[in-house]
Amino acid sequence: MNKRVLITGGSRGIGAACVRAFRALGDRVVFIYRSRTESADALCRETGASCIRADISDGGECVGAVRRALSVLGGADVLVNCAGIAEFSLFQDITDGMWERMISTDLTGAFRVSREVSRSMISEKSGRIVNVSSMWGEVGASCEAVYSASKGGINAFTQALAKELAPSNIQVNAVACGAIDTEMNAFLSEADRIALTEEIPSGRFGRPEEVAELVLDLAQKHSYLTGQIIRLDGGWI
Repeated sequence: MNKRVLITGGSRGIGAACVRAFRALGDRVVFIYRSRTESADALCRETGASCIRADISDGGECVGAVRRALSVLGGADVLVNCAGIAEFSLFQDITDGMWERMISTDLTGAFRVSREVSRSMISEKSGRIVNVSSMWGEVGASCEAVYSASKGGINAFTQALAKELAPSNIQVNAVACGAIDTEMNAFLSEADRIALTEEIPSGRFGRPEEVAELVLDLAQKHSYLTGQIIRLDGGWI
């Protein structure tokens, strides 16, 4: 049976790959995006998905967008929390604004979306939530203290929420990504990319489609698998 799927951060990168993957199966998809209207509209035309523009770091916008999405879908079988931003900066140069912007997007946004969607899932006694995280949430990264903190929070949130929602037949897992070839890593110089690639045992960056493939698997199968942080990093850590 086709699923009702809500994806945040769906206009580019991993989120867009997830939109394409679910739509390829015939699932109904609504994705939320913040600013890439041209890319979002093009993806809707390409896939037949629907989209809603909202900044999930803003509480009112976030809740309003999720409720609209649930109304369009008639509920949700799958939630993919993919929206996220990153900052690469020395710790002493991080401002309060940088901290608040990233935490409110990467962590608080996922909390707000999950809170709204889980209410619908609990009423139906069924659902899957997949959070897109990072390996830096497990081990931390130099010059990415805020990003690491936000993803570490996502990992703990995933494990705690999984325990709470399991009695309602809702599975919650996270994919902890390594170096994935997306716009988020576009700031890297060619020399930096080569150096990173040499550190990765698999000898390459991952592709957004590979993350989407794992997200799709978690959304479709493994009803006894919950509360897990599944690393997809080419063996890096």
